[in-house]
Amino acid sequence: MAYVMTACSDREELPDRISLPLTISLPVDDNYNPLAQAPSRRRVMGDPGKAEEFLLPRHLYYFVMRYNTGSGKWSIWQATDAEPQVEEWTKTRYAGGLQTPGDSIYQYTKTINLLLKNEGAFIGRVYAIASAQPLTFNTNKAFDELDFAHMDLDDVLEMTFSTSSTTIQQSLQNIYTSPYNYNVAGDYYGAFSNKDEKLKVPHVHLMLYHVAAKVDIKWNVQEDKRINKETPSAGVRLTYMEARRLYNANAYCFKPMRNTKATLPNSGGYDIPNIVTESDEGLWWEGRAYFYTIPYTVEGDEDYFPLQMLMRTNGSSGTGYQLTLKQAIDTADIFVPWIRGNFNFSKPLENTTAVKRTDE
Repeated sequence: MAYVMTACSDREELPDRISLPLTISLPVDDNYNPLAQAPSRRRVMGDPGKAEEFLLPRHLYYFVMRYNTGSGKWSIWQATDAEPQVEEWTKTRYAGGLQTPGDSIYQYTKTINLLLKNEGAFIGRVYAIASAQPLTFNTNKAFDELDFAHMDLDDVLEMTFSTSSTTIQQSLQNIYTSPYNYNVAGDYYGAFSNKDEKLKVPHVHLMLYHVAAKVDIKWNVQEDKRINKETPSAGVRLTYMEARRLYNANAYCFKPMRNTKATLPNSGGYDIPNIVTESDEGLWWEGRAYFYTIPYTVEGDEDYFPLQMLMRTNGSSGTGYQLTLKQAIDTADIFVPWIRGNFNFSKPLENTTAVKRTDE
């Protein structure tokens, strides 16, 4: 695949080319202090919990789409990938309509000029993906193995990335894309055109957002029920917690709220074990943890995003308490949900199964 991307400080206008300036940014919380913390550590806006470890993107993928007014069809105008270095992302203040003005963002500091063939009037869109890990698409194809010449807008919006590897599962929180249904002033926020004035090309600014939902778990054993030396059989301690059977199929790149599964994940899927273990004495009675997973709905029960948790108390070696949480979800939403789960224990758990809807 031939690259036609340059990094320069001035706009370039060539007789047969149009230079489309493109800026890529990621949201970040102002509690982050770059002088006091490692470059990879930052906290996301709205997170009520502790600071998290995020990795800055090392891989960027761009799709520039063009609409042909004659045929009424979309095609790929240009597809490009890049490998930015960590030092090429800089924390700065944001001004604009995609984020609260004055909030902090991480911005890719290289000016990206997408050189597009000048063919007169045009309407276009840009979609982008950023990831700390290299991604494979549409059933494990490398980016440059995609058939760009025969892809239209629907093909791009239906694109998926593979979540099957452990490496990707553990890096879901570091994958960001431009959601397909994020509209500003009635149009997709990565749209551009020269309909009014020939060769008048805007500066496209894409703020990229998480494709994975954050699940924030907090647990507490009622203080007067905590296990002690006098009444060990009557007391309670949480000795194991695991997130079970999370989504591990191909996930939509630009439609993060449209993933589906045919059945409830009663088998298979990706597990996150050892959130709490029996050796974690400091977490037996109270604690907090989080993980990221791809949100999805189940065919026949489309209003809910199911999560499965396994918990054991007092070191039980059996199956423990298996709980399916069902979070209400709207597939038309733009941004993935952040889910908070509070568990309060007052007695030992028996080997049982329950389903709980978060709105009950």
